[in-house]
Amino acid sequence: MRPAEGPDVGGSPSGVARPRVAVVLAGRRGGPDALAEAAGAVHRALLEIEGQPMLVRVVERLLAWPSIEHVIVNIDAPELARAEPALARRVAAGEVTLLGSTASPSRSVLESLDAARLEHQPVLVTTADHALLDEHMLARFLEGAEAAAPDLAVALVSRRTIEARFPTARRTYLRFRDGAYSGANLFLFRTPAARRAALFWQRVEQERKRPWRIAKAFGWLDLILFVTRRLTLDQALVRASRRIGAQARAIPLDIAEAAVDVDKLEDLVLVRRILDERAVTARGA
Repeated sequence: MRPAEGPDVGGSPSGVARPRVAVVLAGRRGGPDALAEAAGAVHRALLEIEGQPMLVRVVERLLAWPSIEHVIVNIDAPELARAEPALARRVAAGEVTLLGSTASPSRSVLESLDAARLEHQPVLVTTADHALLDEHMLARFLEGAEAAAPDLAVALVSRRTIEARFPTARRTYLRFRDGAYSGANLFLFRTPAARRAALFWQRVEQERKRPWRIAKAFGWLDLILFVTRRLTLDQALVRASRRIGAQARAIPLDIAEAAVDVDKLEDLVLVRRILDERAVTARGA
């Protein structure tokens, strides 16, 4: 991977953030993986979507983006990824690096950011199960991130947007005074200060069995205001930014598909249905 000359490089349209490096998180949680087993895959990230391993699908879409030159795949089984011909070719061409993940998600993110040289350039982070990721989502997110210009940009989709498109889909929501939002698995670590967000996450992760310490890390007042839904999304992120030591901003996307990741079997069924519908529409056009 060539060293970056600065944060504003690449070939994306003017007014859009231009990361040269992207990270794909593909680590598994411990224990049996019911989804992988049901899909007949050796690894969840390698289950097939339209005849293509999901991880390969995400990597190819990232490398198709004008500014992205290199993708770091953080996966617990690099040998399985290396056995995929499409990934092996990208590795041989110097376009993909395989990085072994750790048992700690936050540590895996930190190691990926360091490998991507966040100190020199912005880094886009997504997940291997973002099976519907496409150019439209990337454009809207990176455009919003550049306009907001925070240290860390986080893509979110409102519950209203999701339920209008997928009324029966089950998603996990963060609830605020001005609405509920689901994550879209897109993050832009725009400046070196954004690394502090991953460090804060690591601190919280280490204290997960001691709730009172987690509350202390966030601040009792902030935690109470969040739990009682007294804060709007923007207000919550302003307070969180003070705790983290880096400015975090939400980038709302009005694309319901951006919040659909393949975390369970019903998600896989939904993704395949969406893609089948698109194929039918394309044939009829």
